[in-house]
Amino acid sequence: MVDLLPLLNVKGDQVELLLFNGYRTPLRTELEQQGVLVHELFQKEFNYKGSGAYNPLNIIRLFGFFKGYDIIHTHNTACQLFVPLAKTLFRKNNILVTTEHNTTNRRRDIWWFKPIDRWMYSRYASVICISEKARISLENYIGKRDNQLAINNGIDIKRFLHPIKDPIGEGKFVITMVAGLRAQKDHETVFRAMMHLSGNYCLQLVGIGVRETELKMLTQEMGIEDRVAFLGMRSDVPDILEQSDVVVLSSHWEGLSLSSVEGMASGRPFIASDVDGLREVVGGAGVLFPHGDDKSLAESIQRLCENPAYYREVAEACQKRAQQYDISLMADSYHKLYQTLLQ
Repeated sequence: MVDLLPLLNVKGDQVELLLFNGYRTPLRTELEQQGVLVHELFQKEFNYKGSGAYNPLNIIRLFGFFKGYDIIHTHNTACQLFVPLAKTLFRKNNILVTTEHNTTNRRRDIWWFKPIDRWMYSRYASVICISEKARISLENYIGKRDNQLAINNGIDIKRFLHPIKDPIGEGKFVITMVAGLRAQKDHETVFRAMMHLSGNYCLQLVGIGVRETELKMLTQEMGIEDRVAFLGMRSDVPDILEQSDVVVLSSHWEGLSLSSVEGMASGRPFIASDVDGLREVVGGAGVLFPHGDDKSLAESIQRLCENPAYYREVAEACQKRAQQYDISLMADSYHKLYQTLLQ
């Protein structure tokens, strides 16, 4: 949103953002500094364990936010479900658009959720899947519909481009993973990989989430707490990546991970789990390791850091691949879709 919304406003789309949880985060501040008007359903102290996003009262709270908007574009489950419910309840005629961010989710494993999801997605004029793989996965789940399309997610490439560095050779190697601390991400495999690597390798994690306490305790149990730094939510991710030697993303599933594109653009070699949503983006450029295979991950990290020629080869291929996911292409596609729907 921080990168996309200002671009859409420049194109004349007059976009504002509604947060279910009105947290005062660095990202919200950055959006407001760029002139984007931010609203909130409720404002409370930041606490991702009890956010209230799924409170059914939010359906009522949405009432005042239908007036004056031609298109309402939702992201994430609570918003995706509550907005069409509110539109039906209040008999509003806004055009609804949503973005599907993953190739799977926990709802798809619950049989009674499928009819709810089918109704929910049918309420949208367009369902934007963030990759072709995500579109195919959604089609396999609820069936093919005319409102499904794929628009690749993108990033502001120029913010992340850095000259390709040479690995230190001797000394400390910094491994960075940018990911929410939640069930979708496979931090455990990275922790086990750290146990196979010498004390010269340290890991830093950027992100917050419900598993933070659990993961911190796990590093203590594994005896690697002095080599793992939890950096929390950060707005200086490009700078963090620049100071890294290798960027990793270990996941159980993905849609089209923006952090993977950011990592590939950074001028550092990128390593990712060989799972849907990552292999399509990373394969043939970065390094893929078998899902959950900590030994393979450790070997890939060590080979990159100990072989400067291979390190540079992978970093160059990653940076070239990332150019395909510039956010200007995404913004153009969103703008054209909005115009088509309005016509």
